[in-house]
Amino acid sequence: MKNVVFISPNFPTNYWQFCKELKNNGCNVLGVGDQPYDELRPELKASLNEYYKVNSLEHYDEVYRAVAFFIFKYGRIDWLESNNEYWLERDAQLRTDFHITSGFQTSDIPRIKYKSKMKEYYQRVGIPTARYHLVEDIQGCRAFLETVGYPVVVKPDNGVGAANTYKLKCDEDLVRFMAERPEGVPYIMEEFVHAEVNSYDAIIDSQGQPLFETGNVTPMSIMDIVNDNDNSIYYILKDLPEDTRAAGRATVKSFGVKSRFIHFEFFRLTQDQEGLGKKGQVIALEVNMRPCGGFTPDMINFAHSTNVYKIWADMIAFDHSEMPVGDHAFCAFAGRRDGKNFKLDHNALMAKYGGHMRMVERIPDALSGAMGNQMYVATFPTQEEMDAFYTDALACN
Repeated sequence: MKNVVFISPNFPTNYWQFCKELKNNGCNVLGVGDQPYDELRPELKASLNEYYKVNSLEHYDEVYRAVAFFIFKYGRIDWLESNNEYWLERDAQLRTDFHITSGFQTSDIPRIKYKSKMKEYYQRVGIPTARYHLVEDIQGCRAFLETVGYPVVVKPDNGVGAANTYKLKCDEDLVRFMAERPEGVPYIMEEFVHAEVNSYDAIIDSQGQPLFETGNVTPMSIMDIVNDNDNSIYYILKDLPEDTRAAGRATVKSFGVKSRFIHFEFFRLTQDQEGLGKKGQVIALEVNMRPCGGFTPDMINFAHSTNVYKIWADMIAFDHSEMPVGDHAFCAFAGRRDGKNFKLDHNALMAKYGGHMRMVERIPDALSGAMGNQMYVATFPTQEEMDAFYTDALACN
């Protein structure tokens, strides 16, 4: 029986399903979280062999003691995972300190978390990357801007999602950013890429081979959604384009990914761009060594009539999976922002699209910045039907 420590199994709220499938596969599932046990949802309680509550997951000593307790009680830990971007560095530190060799170690973190260091690994396999500059002083930024011109994007070199990411359109924006940027946070400045985001989402076995592959498209900039407090849309593709698949597999090989659920983001150019490529070409954005966030695993299941929670747990337990993949469809996410005057209210939208809906829920506050406040997840057999849904879901008076 494999001992698996799952960090923060209660958040996101759907991640209990990873634990459920691990337990169904005969694993000893040991949860560490900061939510009181009595407040855990019943499905999560049933999916854990034991739960260790800490006062805060931010306090490393507490989490360290939790893992040490599990080792004392159950023996060697075979896996430690959170599947959560926020805890990737913490996960790696715990694996390193307890000699858990089935995942990334502290020494791996720079190349998988720092956007500037990722670029080398893309370039090794011939995938273009945006030109960049590590921000130090305004003179260096202006020298870089003489080469690439405005606009540029600035973001933390080691950041989560689109938090603290800005588009600078002129020198006035640059001066303001340099005056207001957080103290002690390394920033990267990149040339602006005219593109939509296409992802490669996969579950990779111990030999670096995909057990499952799909992808999603984000037509709108997450940076703009966060900064403009806008609605949010993205969708799971019915079929993964071959150029995205090829870029994803090459990136897996370059980064040496093994035994992980991954979400790699690429730009697909929406116009020819000098130094990067032609319209439609796939270029690098960033790697995320965890599943696409929020409710995306559920959306993948709806799109492909499968269960990626089980495929991931099968990878952990058996290093292969026989979970079938069924009919394919587009799976659309529409995240409405509170306070907007939508042409179709909730009842009208449900009356028109209720037969397509798969999830209709409020979005947790911790995710609402990038995803909106009220989500609708629906499946459609064609792009045209999905586009009509987006028009109806997001049109305002």
